[in-house]
Amino acid sequence: RDLHVTVPRMALSDSDVEKQIQHMIAFIDQEAREKADEIAAKAEEEFSIEKGRLVQQEKLKIMAMYEKKDKQIELQRKIQRSNHLNQSRLRILKQRDDQIKQLLEAARGRLSDVTKDTACYQNLLKGLIVQGLFQLLECHVVIRCRKADVSLVKAVFSSAVHDYEKGTKKSVKIVVDEASFLGSEVSGGVVLLAQEGRIKVENTLDSRLDLLSRQMMPEIRMRLFGANPNRKFDD
Repeated sequence: RDLHVTVPRMALSDSDVEKQIQHMIAFIDQEAREKADEIAAKAEEEFSIEKGRLVQQEKLKIMAMYEKKDKQIELQRKIQRSNHLNQSRLRILKQRDDQIKQLLEAARGRLSDVTKDTACYQNLLKGLIVQGLFQLLECHVVIRCRKADVSLVKAVFSSAVHDYEKGTKKSVKIVVDEASFLGSEVSGGVVLLAQEGRIKVENTLDSRLDLLSRQMMPEIRMRLFGANPNRKFDD
């Protein structure tokens, strides 16, 4: 026969129950604290990450803003520098143009000296008439000159006609205009008219100086100011 031994259960006292309850409360409280700490730590971490992201974002915005301002300032400086350079170039160009004008005015003032040597001036008048005849190639030509030069023109126009007809094998009739003369502002030379004044060749000393100055302008600039490194072609 099996023998069954029954161990009597001991009833918990009130103090034991209280201890177990307190133990359970302490455990639950510890768990709650740990969970709260975990949640707080995670929230703090997420806050730090978000704060760092926002700070970096604002920092990038500020950097972009200052970079834009720096570019604007640099652009303004370049524009100001370019304006200063252009103004300086314009001043230099104006000074050079003034020098050339003074030079040409001085040359124009000396044109009257050409007429003082009668023999030389008379030969020059002949050359101007012949050149004008070759330009016109007309059979009837009127020559207009200064009133003081009428006798000189009459003295050479026959020889001028001979040179023209010899060179072109064409005849020409010349008339010196003694009713209308070149103005006092003209330094000398002649004006040749054909076909009732519809065709005109100006061969005055002043017009020859203007033509010569235009043709020689590159050389004049070179002699006065030297070579321009920025100029590719002469004008």
